[in-house]
Amino acid sequence: MNAPSVLTISQLNMYVKSLLDGDPSLNRVFVSGEVSNFTNHYRSGHLYLSLKDEKCVIKAVMFSSYASRLRFEPKDGMKVLVRGRVSLYEQSGQYQLYIEDMQPDGLGALNLAYEQLKEKLAAEGLFDTNKKQPLPEFPNKVGVITSPTGAVIHDIQQVMARRYPLAELVLCPVKVQGEGAAEQVVQAIELFNRKKAADVLIVGRGGGSMEDLWAFNEEIVARSVAASSIPIISAVGHETDVTICDFVADCRAATPSAAAELAVPDQLELKDTLRSYQFTLTHLIRTRMRSYHEQLHRLVNSKSFQTPQTRVAMETMRLDRYTEQLSAAMKRKTEAQAHRLSKLSGQLHTLSPLQVLSRGYAITQDKNQQTIKSTAQVCTGQQITVTLSDGVLDCTVDEVKCNE
Repeated sequence: MNAPSVLTISQLNMYVKSLLDGDPSLNRVFVSGEVSNFTNHYRSGHLYLSLKDEKCVIKAVMFSSYASRLRFEPKDGMKVLVRGRVSLYEQSGQYQLYIEDMQPDGLGALNLAYEQLKEKLAAEGLFDTNKKQPLPEFPNKVGVITSPTGAVIHDIQQVMARRYPLAELVLCPVKVQGEGAAEQVVQAIELFNRKKAADVLIVGRGGGSMEDLWAFNEEIVARSVAASSIPIISAVGHETDVTICDFVADCRAATPSAAAELAVPDQLELKDTLRSYQFTLTHLIRTRMRSYHEQLHRLVNSKSFQTPQTRVAMETMRLDRYTEQLSAAMKRKTEAQAHRLSKLSGQLHTLSPLQVLSRGYAITQDKNQQTIKSTAQVCTGQQITVTLSDGVLDCTVDEVKCNE
């Protein structure tokens, strides 16, 4: 009897892996379950998770080459439907599910991605009305970001030519669906802003499925629209189609034609407004002219205008009366001031030193013109000056006598 062969752990795991990999029924399986233990390795891009139901659980991995195609972000507790293959991870000896595709179970991947991004951007405030820019009233240039072919650009051209031919249409052609469409839309928005090539932008395309419109639901497009310094009108699809771009834009139009109507004024309405202003202004001018004419008529027919001599005579008499009143007032004022001046002059004359000298008094000063008030200020032989009312005496002191 032959002894059984002994296998190493590596050999055993390798053998089991070969069995699993060689089973056609396990190379392409569809599994539904609830996501748990979800981990996103952002550096590698690989997704690691577990799928479970009420009784069992299986580990799973989704490599970056497949994960990059996901339209939504898996989360714990989410019901999903996955496609992949079953194999063994030899190092741990655990069999696991290698996911190649994942869809939300019950809600489409695009719908889920749409709602997730909408919720995220709303939380950041990108939809807030206070961040919306007003559209210019009379734009000189209207930038259009859309496909160069198709009905959209044709409809916009027709509407602008009919409503406001003064505005120049500047087209930046881009892909509006498929791979690379979102990137081209972003580049066009940035180009218009960098060159300041338009006063308002229309970003849009015609109707289609959610997949067709998906470029306008991409996060990079939403953030580019929000960052634009040029006001943007979003006109994606038909009236029932609502994209993330519509929420972020400064204004949303149901159709590209409606966007063109929002972007430029209607020349017919402007002409009607001008005619209305002209009528109002003409009416105001005529009313004012009638008023002035009536005033002039009353003035011409007034008594003062008819007999100006009488008016002049009356005004002359009033002027004479005012002149007499002014002269009388000035005379009274002058007499009062003269009387006051005479009184002050008399007081000043009484206090004058000359008046005192005229009564026999004199002023005695030394050679320094210092007034001598006492015998103590002089000595014998000193030269002094005596000022009288009619002259000056130069004297020499012969003797000094003091009162006892």
